[in-house]
This record gives sequence, structure tokens and C-alpha cells, in this order.
Amino acid sequence: MSSPISPLISADHLKEIVDDDGIGIVDCRFSLDDTDRGRQDWESGRIPGARYAHLDDDLSAPLGDGAAGRHPMPEPAAIASLRHRWGFDEETLIVCYDDAGGAFAARLWWMLRWIGHEAVVVLDGGWPAWKAAKGPNDQAAPEALPLSRSPSSATWTEQAGWVAKAEDMERTDRQPVDARARERFRGEEEPIDPVAGHIPGAVNMPWKDNLDEEGFLLSPDVLRARWDAAGGTEQAVSYCGSGVTACHNVLAAAVAGLPIPRLFPPSWSGWIADPSRPIE
Repeated sequence: MSSPISPLISADHLKEIVDDDGIGIVDCRFSLDDTDRGRQDWESGRIPGARYAHLDDDLSAPLGDGAAGRHPMPEPAAIASLRHRWGFDEETLIVCYDDAGGAFAARLWWMLRWIGHEAVVVLDGGWPAWKAAKGPNDQAAPEALPLSRSPSSATWTEQAGWVAKAEDMERTDRQPVDARARERFRGEEEPIDPVAGHIPGAVNMPWKDNLDEEGFLLSPDVLRARWDAAGGTEQAVSYCGSGVTACHNVLAAAVAGLPIPRLFPPSWSGWIADPSRPIE
């Protein structure tokens, strides 16, 4: 389950190929505090040709009974249909970016890798890096997506063993790895979910610590050391509050050249939906 190509692309490299055929760009900017802001930012200015992916509308399935968490993971067919609606095919090199260190772009990166789309990368440093590199900023009104593309022709190949279920989280051969901030992991504060704490036996690997002060991913050696301290990736199951920033730790593993750990998409918000489950 290792990544076939580098999972990151630099702003300078993207500038060289941004107008090439076979390149698809997706803007994943989003704010949990203001869910309309990311789309508004995209409408105001974007990397030329970028589509927009809204965390709630595009990168999550509709909310259910809570068992799937606050941001339910879409089914593979829905992910493939979304890629198809954007006008991309299985060979398109898809570049994902945001302005939050990759927190949301990594979610799309993982989703596409899960359905077998290997040519997908995250823009290292995101929108701030693009601006710093003086990349072109398209401020024209974005074009509407074509309505004639039928999702029935979208294809995918789901990657086996990438997803963990709730019953896997207490197995002795699995190591839960929590991507949330230390205060939330320790249960000292919980600003989002109704119950504080973490899954029993979990170790804490805050996703923000994958980044340097400027919002770029740390070197592969440093990221590998972080994963080694968390017990490695072979038995790891990455989770967070709702299955979003947990993908950032998976991305870090791929950057480090490590086997990709499993993901528990419902994460903490899905775990606590069943009051019978243990917590620490």
C-alpha cells in the first residue's frame, strides 16, 4: 500500500505544468467556522482551471445517524462520479490544494487514492505557497461544470485493506493513532464533539506537527521518525475527530515512503455515537 508517485508537488513545479493537458486542479479551501468562506475564496481567486471541492458537499456523504461521524466518507462510486463530473478521467494528474497546510486537500488525496487513482498529489504549502511563488491567480468568474457528463460511466478500483471498522479499533494487532491536538486527545478540552477523550490504547500524533512554520510538510526523514515514535504504520489506524485531518497523517506516511496506514473514517465522532464503546 505504498504511494506509486511522490504525493507532493511544489508550487514551482506546478507553475511549469499548470497549462498542460492532462492536469486537473481542485481547490479544497474550507473553514469549519465559516463553511461558505472556502467557496467564496475560490470564486475570488484560484489557480487557473481549478475546480472547487466543498468539505461538506463534495468530500463527505450526507449525515446519517452519527455512526459514520461528522463527515461521513463517501462511497467509492460517489467519489468516482465526482471526479468524472469535474471532467477528469483515470489518467488525469489531479493536484489538490487548500490554505490550511493540506488539512482538507489530504482528504481528497486519500479519497482518490482509495478508489485507485494513483496520479494525485497535494500542493506543498498550498495556496500561500502558490501566491509566494507568484503563480497566476484566476480572478474571473469560474465556469460552470458541464451537465452532460453521465456519472454512470465513471469507473474505480477500491483499494482493499485501506479502511478500518469500529470493531478493528480494539484489536490487539491494531494501533489507533489520533491526529487531533494534544489537549483534545487528553480530554482536557473538546470544542466540537459532545464527549471528550480518545479511543483506548491510542497514541497521539497531532497532524499539525507534520508541518514546518511556513506550512510545508517536513522532510521524509523527520516524518518517518514521527511515525516510528507512534509505532510505525503497519498496524496503525489513523483517526481524528471526523476522518479529515487523519488523512494528513496518512499523507505524511506516504511522503516518508512508508506503507500507508489504515484509516478509520468515522473517527472519534463516530466512535462516541455508540455510548457502549469504551473511552479514555
